[in-house]
Order: sequence, then C-alpha cells, then structure tokens
Amino acid sequence: MHHLIASIAEQQEGMDLHRKALSIIHEIRKAIIGKDDIICKVLLAILAKGHVLLEDVPGVGKTTMVVALSAAMDLNYKRIQFTPEIMPADVVGYSLYDKNTGGLTWQPGVALCNLLLVDEINRASSKTQSALLEAMEENAVTVDGVTHRIEPPYTVIATQNPVGSAGTQLLPESQMDRFMVRLSLGYPAVEDEVNILKRKQGQDLLHSIQRVAGAADVLEMQRQTEAVYLDDDLYLYIARLVAATRENPLFRLGASPRGSLALLRMSQAAAWLAGRDYVIPKDVHVVVFDVLSHRLSACGQVTAPEETVQTILTEIIKKTPRPRITREGS
Repeated sequence: MHHLIASIAEQQEGMDLHRKALSIIHEIRKAIIGKDDIICKVLLAILAKGHVLLEDVPGVGKTTMVVALSAAMDLNYKRIQFTPEIMPADVVGYSLYDKNTGGLTWQPGVALCNLLLVDEINRASSKTQSALLEAMEENAVTVDGVTHRIEPPYTVIATQNPVGSAGTQLLPESQMDRFMVRLSLGYPAVEDEVNILKRKQGQDLLHSIQRVAGAADVLEMQRQTEAVYLDDDLYLYIARLVAATRENPLFRLGASPRGSLALLRMSQAAAWLAGRDYVIPKDVHVVVFDVLSHRLSACGQVTAPEETVQTILTEIIKKTPRPRITREGS
C-alpha cells in the first residue's frame, strides 16, 4: 500500500511539473507574440540541459524572450553584450589582491548565473568566445588554476547576427557544436505585428510576466526528461540519421557524436513536454533540423539552390528507415 501511495504521489508531482512547464510557455507568450514554436524549443533545450544559439537580425525580440524566461522560472539571469573590447575575465571572472589577507580574492564573472544571455556572440574575439566553452561544457570556470562550479540549472542563450553583418565573424565549428540547437525568431507575420503594436502601446509587457516555477522545479523537470524511455530501435534510428550526415557526399562536415547526444536529449524533452514518458519517431522529427543543421557544412561544389543543408537533411530523413514503435501514437 505504501508503494502504491508513493507511486500516485510521484505521478501527481509529474503532472504538476508538466502544468508548470506549460504555464512557463503561457507566460512567455505574453511578451513574445506569434512565436510559440520557438518558445517551446527554447524550453526543450533547457529541459535537455542544452544551450541555444539564436541567429537573427536585431530587434525581433530575442532579449525580451530570454528576460521573460528568467522571470517566469525565477532564475538568476545575467546579460553581456559582446564587443571586440570584451575580455575573457569579463566572462569567467578574475582575481584581486586582498590587502587584508595578503591573498587573492576571486571576483565572479558574468557566466556565474542560471541563465546567461550573450548578445551578439560573433562580435567578440575568438579568445573571449572560447572563455565560454568550459562554462557551457563543464558548468564550471577556471581562474588562476582554481575551478569554480556553476550551480545548476545553467543555460547559455547566445544571439548571433547573420554572417556578413557589420563587425561580425564566423563562429568556429567547435563552438557551434556546443550549442544544442540553433533557432531563429524571424520577423513577425503582419497580423502578429499588429497585435504587438497594440499590446506594446503604453505598457511594458515584461511586467506582466508572473513567476510560475523555480530553479528546483527546473532541475526536477530536467531529471524527469533524462528518465524518458527510448526503445533500442530509436537509439539505432538516431545513430543512423547522424551517420547518414557523415556519409553523404554533399556534406563536407557531418554531425559529431555530441550532435547525436543532443538529438537524443531534445527528443526526450519533446516527449516529456508532450506528456509522454517514452520517445516516438515524431519527437525526433520535431527537433532534428534545429539540432543538426548548424553542425553540418555543405560541400563547396554544391551550387544548386535546392541542395541546401535543409533539403539534404530532408532527403536523409526520407531515406532512413523509420522504426516501428508499438506504443500508441508512434
């Protein structure tokens, strides 16, 4: 009987967390209009313990969305604007001499938070960009030989101007690979822009965002996401999709094993947000383009407009045998 009561309580907790996740999306929609798909995928990346690259033109609401996220989830939020003058110490911190103790005192950098917004990441020097890599990969920063842990949950959301914009440079492939997904808000539809104009007039929409979850809730959501079940055939399906990007002659660079793991985790997050404790092929398809496209590079001789990363990936998905999962909805 005690085991049954515990099981029911655990199921109820899971339902409550799922409602909180949907409430987070509802709150962000107050500030970001007409971009529900992107809002959901940013939340999926957080559930999957990943980082997000937002590649967009200025002024479409990237910063507003991140601030709304931090408010709805009550996370410690920091923002840094990358410019050529920003130094690695601004990101990871630095040591100061303390005359009282005669030793060095560590001054934390901006990376020490729960949710870090890095604006225009591709405007800073390579040295400054690389200062983020340890934080993104290890949830830690090292200053003067001392490693400082970053308390979870931890997510970096970086914005990037389109390549070719004034003062930008191409991110190295090793850094692109650290981002679980690359997303783009894009310009709003005309009807959505009308709603934005009407709702923005005379009010700050961010002030209407209510706290509906906390850091402890996010950590439990992440734990439950990790526990989402994958059939062996789905492990094989994900591995075959990624292997096909490496074998395709139209790609100069295929997806890394880090890409495979990112696709697995995002698929688990998609299943969890859909209210399931198991993954189906549809979950993989919902996130596959966002997870893999920025990890791939088409060969230089591919000049036909239709032979882009997206169209090649589409062909790979069509040709890769889809597993037969017996559970309902697969």
